[in-house]
Amino acid sequence: MSKAPNPARRRESSRRAILAATGELCGQIGYGRLTIEAIAARAGVSKKTIYRWWPSKGAIVLELLDETATVATAPPDTGDLAADLYSMLTEVIGILTPPHNSPGTGVIAEALHDPDLARDLRERIIQPRIATFKQRLRRAQDAGQLHPDADLDVALDLLYGPLYHRMALHLGMPDPAYLDSLITHALRALTPPSPPNPR
Repeated sequence: MSKAPNPARRRESSRRAILAATGELCGQIGYGRLTIEAIAARAGVSKKTIYRWWPSKGAIVLELLDETATVATAPPDTGDLAADLYSMLTEVIGILTPPHNSPGTGVIAEALHDPDLARDLRERIIQPRIATFKQRLRRAQDAGQLHPDADLDVALDLLYGPLYHRMALHLGMPDPAYLDSLITHALRALTPPSPPNPR
């Protein structure tokens, strides 16, 4: 006797297909040309199915970004602060690259005109990663690697600001050497000075 189809499994299968189709299409045609119709056709589902779960293509891409990001709720902690910052910044660079068809760049641009999407972007992507960043820097403060009075909001702007500046002005994302230099200079401003040499 055959078992009845499992509706929950079927829904999850459709959801996964929609997210996969969205990622494929963003890579092929870019966020700007992405449509709900194209996603539905690629995923083999109806538009009604998509709209049952998401109000817009931006909402779909936002969920895709949230699921595929790797450094989210637990900050890396290898004991090497510069290396850990490199991992966190590299994740953001991956989200923003390449700029002409990056789903991350597309969602950020659309959020400028969609308050609901902007709120979801902050709550699901931005704020958890800010919390992760600050958690890692507090550990560094506890270990004496950063000045105890270092302003973590300023640290955030020093390290992440250049990425969004380069994205907005189409300057290209930092290569590994530039990213190393960015982290080195930011940490130099946040690291306690060495004690003077005894005479």
